Amino acid sequence: MIDPRRLRILRAAADHRTVTAAAAALYLTPSAVSQQLAALEQETGHTLLTRSGKGVRLTAAGEILLEHANAVLAQLERAEAELAAYAGGAAGEVTVAAFATGIAEVLAPAITRLRASHPAIRVRVRDAEGDEALPLVLDGEADLALAVEYRGAPREDDSRLSRVPLYAEPFDAVLHAAHPLAQSPQVPLSALADDDWIGPYPGNPCHDVMLLACELAGFQPKLVHSSDDFRAVVALAGAGAGVALVPRSALRGMEQKDTVVRPVEGPAATRRVFAAVRRGAEGHPLFRPVLEALAEAARGLPTE
Repeated sequence: MIDPRRLRILRAAADHRTVTAAAAALYLTPSAVSQQLAALEQETGHTLLTRSGKGVRLTAAGEILLEHANAVLAQLERAEAELAAYAGGAAGEVTVAAFATGIAEVLAPAITRLRASHPAIRVRVRDAEGDEALPLVLDGEADLALAVEYRGAPREDDSRLSRVPLYAEPFDAVLHAAHPLAQSPQVPLSALADDDWIGPYPGNPCHDVMLLACELAGFQPKLVHSSDDFRAVVALAGAGAGVALVPRSALRGMEQKDTVVRPVEGPAATRRVFAAVRRGAEGHPLFRPVLEALAEAARGLPTE
């Protein structure tokens, strides 16, 4: 008989690719994770992982078991949701991992709605970049994620997660007020190929959006200045340090001294935002009202 607790450990090892990282995510010691994985291999009679250096990789048998593990764990989430519904209640704490502008745009308004419609639900917010929120949900450190699409993100049909699309917003070009294109109604990205660029660090989903938009325009941006804080990015553009692409929502209410903001000519770089929970948990009486409040708060925001 396979112990389902060990299936969670297998999935963590597959997600994090090292025993040490999987142990940290599960609040276990590396030796405990190794012991549980060894026990799972004994239970199944198959080698499930290969170890090379400091990393681990699933074998073919491990991949087969992982597919079933995702289905089993999703069914356990559904069982917990139905039992919670039977027990009656939308009362308790929900932890939501979200990036800063997502908090301002939809999560904070959703909390206001929930305070009126479901006062017994307490939302605890955990600030996390768009690529950090989904791992927190998968590791059980957060109940819901407010996340964005990025290179390497779990696919829409990922069996571990259930998604609710919320909105998609364009990125605008931010230029110094004296830039030659400052008076143009729209800015073709190809015209900025020779400029210095300001943008987020690699690993930030917005960095990927910037790179992809420039690649589609036929060039690699010369990233000279890096910051994950869009206020800093805009301030540097205002100082004449370079040009930038910034999500439209991040510009709202921001001081834009000595800068101009212009839409991008042609297909715009876009940030797609969605809410996600572990597969099977979408019907939980605590999570469902939060998902509905997020969707309601996102109505009226830009969408493709």
